[in-house]
Amino acid sequence: MTPPHLVIAAGGTGGHMFPAQALAQEMLRRGWRVSLTTDDRGARYASGFPEAVTRVPVRSATFARGGVAAKLAAPVLIGMGVLETLRWFRRDPPAVVAGFGGYPSLPALSAAVISGRPRLIHEQNGVLGRVNRRFAPRVSLVACGTWPLSNAPAGVDARHVGNPIRDAARELAGAAYTPPGDGPLNLLVFGGSQGASALTRLLPEAIAGLPADLRARLRLTQQAREGEAEALSAAYAAQGVPAEVAPFFADMPQRIADAHLVVCRAGASTVAELTAIGRPSILIPYPHAMDDHQSANAKPLAEAGAARLAVEAGLTPQALSAHIAAVLGEPARASAMASAAAGLGRPDAAERLADLAQSVARI
Repeated sequence: MTPPHLVIAAGGTGGHMFPAQALAQEMLRRGWRVSLTTDDRGARYASGFPEAVTRVPVRSATFARGGVAAKLAAPVLIGMGVLETLRWFRRDPPAVVAGFGGYPSLPALSAAVISGRPRLIHEQNGVLGRVNRRFAPRVSLVACGTWPLSNAPAGVDARHVGNPIRDAARELAGAAYTPPGDGPLNLLVFGGSQGASALTRLLPEAIAGLPADLRARLRLTQQAREGEAEALSAAYAAQGVPAEVAPFFADMPQRIADAHLVVCRAGASTVAELTAIGRPSILIPYPHAMDDHQSANAKPLAEAGAARLAVEAGLTPQALSAHIAAVLGEPARASAMASAAAGLGRPDAAERLADLAQSVARI
């Protein structure tokens, strides 16, 4: 008997692809066949998918970028992608199609609607993205990574499953938190590819403004953009603060687990790992995120006491320094924040999402 076939439609950014990868891994464990359909841009984030996942390139486009010619060509490319996907579905019918957002998911979700294939979408953020917003009324259910979902259309069946996280973070889920004491204080700072520059600008002065006893014990790890890392390292060296600065850390889940405090943006995957591992944080939502979705992601943590929310507009190094000192200087508060974060975590999100995919497929 041929195993049931799951088609994953995703693309655009790692924020779409990483949860899709986690679902693919879980469905393969359950004996399913899995195909990933994405475009060239999405394929750059697909290296972590298991080899057993079939990659199916698709033609797609966005109306949001490019000049007049690109916008005029977009519906043609999308239409070609839909026709190609319909022919593929006839040859190898999917038991269910799972969309994760991003414009490369348009052809497969459109083909699923046209052909009547079972389908669901997963929204990582607290605000539906453009593609997911379009398809939310046309799928069996919307699986939500962040809860509540602020702009779900009326009548949509929205379920909170959480955001699937990478295996390295799952292995550290619920790791015991050691509150800041008299020894070294581990501070982790990262901002993602788009949001790191503002943190590079704010942090050195914020660190300089910390009480002397805290600053003397600080051990800093910070992600910075390629062209900014050297100057940032020099700024910390001038303060006598031990700092490891790099554009990328392959072991980020372990660094989160080792941290007494994390200062970061509020991307959906970041929030999912912070809560799964259970660490206190200062969240600075990226202000240019579409529909301000990072603020929606940060809000549940702030309301639960798991994070301090610092809005970038008007944020000064002095204010950020006060936020850092309020956590690192008060062990009881830091422990309470870590506990609150762990209470929000859903490290089993991949299994929950897989269960929903099977229920939609009626298998």
